[in-house]
Amino acid sequence: MTAVIRTQGLSKWYGNVLGLSDVTLEIGAGITGLLGPNGAGKSTFMKLVTGQLKPSLGRVEILDRPVWNNTALFARIGFCPEQDAFYDELTGGEFVTRLLELQGFSRAEAEERAGKALRFVELAAEKDRLLRGYSRGMRQRLKIAQTIAHDPDILILDEPLNGLDPLSKRKIIRLIRDLRDAGRTILVSSHVLPEIEALTRSIVLLHHGKILAQGDVPYIRELIDKHPHKVAVTCADPRTLAAGLLGQPSVLNVQFGPEAGTVVFETRDRDAFFGRLTRLIAEGAQDVEEITSPDDNLQAVFDYLVGT
Repeated sequence: MTAVIRTQGLSKWYGNVLGLSDVTLEIGAGITGLLGPNGAGKSTFMKLVTGQLKPSLGRVEILDRPVWNNTALFARIGFCPEQDAFYDELTGGEFVTRLLELQGFSRAEAEERAGKALRFVELAAEKDRLLRGYSRGMRQRLKIAQTIAHDPDILILDEPLNGLDPLSKRKIIRLIRDLRDAGRTILVSSHVLPEIEALTRSIVLLHHGKILAQGDVPYIRELIDKHPHKVAVTCADPRTLAAGLLGQPSVLNVQFGPEAGTVVFETRDRDAFFGRLTRLIAEGAQDVEEITSPDDNLQAVFDYLVGT
């Protein structure tokens, strides 16, 4: 893999607060997912990569060039921040156009580029609407539009799916995949593992400012699968279902609740557990409404890996 983004011993602290600690990492073309719970250091890492923060120790390079204070390199980078920072009295078209003008484009070229970016994110029809009237999903797409309007090679997307409804998430995921297919290098952060799984197989897990694990999704799943899984089943008669499964070798523990009609099973062999559960459902022994895995999320991964 040819590294587009490379860090060596990268550290950042704010007074006595450690934001990032000794991160050495190489990121190549395509999509890389940066995962971690709130406070893990994701945003700090992204601000260091984009040159918004100066490292306390170590270095970060893009395309083999140092990032800090390298203004010539900034044109190659597009950054989508987690926080909204809009001027609500502007329209979507005006917002993207004026940001492009700040980057040195003429008014005519800025308007042309803004229109192209807004069409890409399917906001061309809303370009004359004031930003105060934009929905959360529209605002997220607008942030992506301003990220790509100057045609950068490297995109840094900080929690682009946060707070979106399922339809808006699907739109953003599709947009990010299209950008990957167009040849961009993309670093995208999230605190929800399934969101990153929908985008890429290459992930980096951060915890307390340090790299906890790095690899593809199957590798991370293998780490999870070494630990028991919880499976919650909502059905008409949870006690009868529990009785039908409790004697199975794959079932380690059973708890009821917290919701009415729900029973939570703990298993080390999900295949065997779901095989038995499927047979019970097929035999008509239970009317199952919902099956979920309450610990099949990023926080559970971290809890397992750090031994909490």
